[in-house]
Amino acid sequence: MTETPLLQVRLGNIAHGGHTVARHEGRVIFVRHGIPGELVSVRLTDSAPEAKFWRGDVVQVHEASEHRVPHFWDAADALKHRDPVGGAEFGHISLEHQRTLKAQVAAEQFTRLAGLKAEDYNFPSVQFVAGAEDGLGWRTRMSYSVDSAGHLAMSGFRSNKLTSIDSMPLAHPAIENSGIYGVDYSGIDRVEVAVSSADDQTILVLLAETVPGAAAKVAKQFPEGVNLASFSQQGGSAADGKGSLQVLAGNPWLSEKVLGEKYRITGEGFWQVHRAAAGLLSERVIDLLEPSKGEQIADLYAGAGLFSLPLAKAVGQTGRVFSIEGAPGTHADAKRNLKTFRQATVIRGRVERVLWQVATDAALDAVVLDPPRAGIDKQVAAELGSSGVSRICYVSCDPASFARDIARLSSRGYELEHVEIHDLYPHTHHMESIGLFVRH
Repeated sequence: MTETPLLQVRLGNIAHGGHTVARHEGRVIFVRHGIPGELVSVRLTDSAPEAKFWRGDVVQVHEASEHRVPHFWDAADALKHRDPVGGAEFGHISLEHQRTLKAQVAAEQFTRLAGLKAEDYNFPSVQFVAGAEDGLGWRTRMSYSVDSAGHLAMSGFRSNKLTSIDSMPLAHPAIENSGIYGVDYSGIDRVEVAVSSADDQTILVLLAETVPGAAAKVAKQFPEGVNLASFSQQGGSAADGKGSLQVLAGNPWLSEKVLGEKYRITGEGFWQVHRAAAGLLSERVIDLLEPSKGEQIADLYAGAGLFSLPLAKAVGQTGRVFSIEGAPGTHADAKRNLKTFRQATVIRGRVERVLWQVATDAALDAVVLDPPRAGIDKQVAAELGSSGVSRICYVSCDPASFARDIARLSSRGYELEHVEIHDLYPHTHHMESIGLFVRH
């Protein structure tokens, strides 16, 4: 197999997705592991002649940016490994400059996809979330593959090659110290590990079993105090309702505590990844939406009820909160977490199928949106416009889909009154946006 020759290029602007944009003989190349302004050598990873653009990785730096720092994780360092693992693609950039680049990406998306002008929004930079100053140890949820030797492993960007690992510096210290890296996972395809962000820092390990009986053998290698559960890979997962959890040790759920309230999260049920995210986002949603007694509010894509619970407290017994979630397991968590609030109605169903009925039956005063990375679809935007709801608080983990949805909601009569960005994912290209839309 002929080795692809290296190209020497000057890196241009940052682009959404963790790339910088370079050009070579008129061809656009999306380059990972670089910093705008650097002169680098790039190994092409996708260079089909008919492709609209190519992809490549930085393998040598000739003129380094002043913002380049030594990568904190050897396995993810593209200058040391041909196929670095993913999950820390900004680890070679100083934290301060990471946030500058994220702000630039958000501004570009808002301008190009949402049609906004700089004066239409106001955020000076990406805001820092309280935590370790080095941006490490923040992940309370981790997903690992298992290699042929039974070791925990991860793959690189757009790669199927597994690299065994014995640490993940972004993972919560309780995960790193739980003994998970010394276990033989033969017969297991995937390992999900979560730690409670509450004071007890309880660990839950989920094993996706491919060989019958493998999970029980693996469980014997863990120390006491670790909660263990398994599910058949053929049966799906507990979160999507196509599989059921088998408890191996302890409980198949974790307790979380946010703003003084307790939540229960089962198995693979969704929860914010950053250890400080649930509290921060809850505070910001309530501060921006300003719910009041007697109001009727819909919490769409509600998950386990992270926002539904404080909203229910805010509207009181004379108000109503509709907590809508499609995933069966997460919906069950929401019912449990909201069971003491008679003003909360927990509904299982796809938002685009349920929202119209809720909006028909209730005169909604406000809506909270926290959709998956793909954002909301055209039908949801249309139904929100038809509902006449006056305030929408939108929590987004993807600036591109958020910008597109800004345009959709704007066409339905909503104005983006406020937007802010938080760095809930240090050393990655990801960011969290919160926007408040009002209809005058």
